[in-house]
Amino acid sequence: MSTLYNHRRVLFMHPNFPGQFRHLAPALREHGADVRALTLSEIPANTSVPTSAPTSVPTSVPTTRAPLVRGHSPELDPLLQPLDSKLIRGRSAMQQLRQWRDEGWVPELIIGHTGWGDMLGLKEMFPQAKVLGWFEFYYHSTGLDLDFDPEFPPSEEARLKARLKNMWPLWMLEQVDQGVCPTRFQRDVHPSPYHSRLNVVHEGIDTQRFVPKDSIQVTLGAGLTLTREDEVITFVNRDLEPYRGYHVFMRALPALLARHPSAHVLIVGGDKVSYGAAAPEGTSWKQIFLDEVRHQLDPRRVHFLGKVPHNTLIGLMQLSRAHVYLTYPFVLSWSLLEAMSCAAPVIGSDTAPVREVITHGENGLLVDFFDTQALVEQISYALSHPDAMQPLRDKARASVIEHYDLNSYCLPQQLALVSSLLG
Repeated sequence: MSTLYNHRRVLFMHPNFPGQFRHLAPALREHGADVRALTLSEIPANTSVPTSAPTSVPTSVPTTRAPLVRGHSPELDPLLQPLDSKLIRGRSAMQQLRQWRDEGWVPELIIGHTGWGDMLGLKEMFPQAKVLGWFEFYYHSTGLDLDFDPEFPPSEEARLKARLKNMWPLWMLEQVDQGVCPTRFQRDVHPSPYHSRLNVVHEGIDTQRFVPKDSIQVTLGAGLTLTREDEVITFVNRDLEPYRGYHVFMRALPALLARHPSAHVLIVGGDKVSYGAAAPEGTSWKQIFLDEVRHQLDPRRVHFLGKVPHNTLIGLMQLSRAHVYLTYPFVLSWSLLEAMSCAAPVIGSDTAPVREVITHGENGLLVDFFDTQALVEQISYALSHPDAMQPLRDKARASVIEHYDLNSYCLPQQLALVSSLLG
């Protein structure tokens, strides 16, 4: 084991630690580094911190949870509120960092997610420390996700809001010594002058956990047990919303289920919004697009499972005969790579983030995001020809092992980047 990390002080920062660092942080500690993590309490502004508030979160890395505080602030313009929330996190984090500094604990390397604001004052607090930042997305008012879907054209206000979101990533791009983006697509949406300091390193997929299992059986709440012999379609997202193609998928179901009278559809996701605009007040995107086709669906064959534990999700991916993943040109979901690692037959949208990991006809199938009929045809093919899909399933898993495996590829890359900054 390398002695490079012995007693080297490394600070991790993420409001929801461990976040992207659930593997890297413990690995550095196991290598002998003096690792600490700082996260933040989800306590509303202008409220006192209860004495029973937890000071740490369950993890193998010593973790401190700092309370959120804010100074005096006049009423804010709505466009400034997202920036204000980041300043609140940054000022809150600085109180704990100042205490550590005064006690003599000064990190040599700080690793954090740059999108939340808690890394605000690092260069002022620890001017000699190296900073490694995780960058997820840089917003564009035209030509990317915001105006991708003509069904939801952005207002001038929405375009302005998107551009203002970049105030923070631009600030952070100037503060870090090196940055990390999980995919080439996500790096390339950032301004080109910064590409040289943005390393493409994925967080990694545990391919020994996400494995195929042809003998898988899943029993739903109604007592229905499904196996790989059944025509099972899966659709998985954090929340069911247009950014992840939920509306396109729902509109494909009537024709698909009419063509496959024995098929079952398993839909995983919440009814809130993770990325795009909120649904009209009093409803949800899930409900809007379900209501649009409800009269054409057999509720005994369309199963909304909500949010499920990760082990349950693995079983669904192992079970799937057609796993559908649709997305605007936006951040790539971990769930797609997890499904591929399980050798699920993937039908994905022909959009830039998906094309980076799926080549049509080799390790999955691609369709135009908006072409509902093409989506029906590709899902139907996967359901009807499981033997023909087997080479694609095998190649999907092989490609994840080759390019995104946690232990053999991604974590070593992360550690090498850390070594270069510490060395």
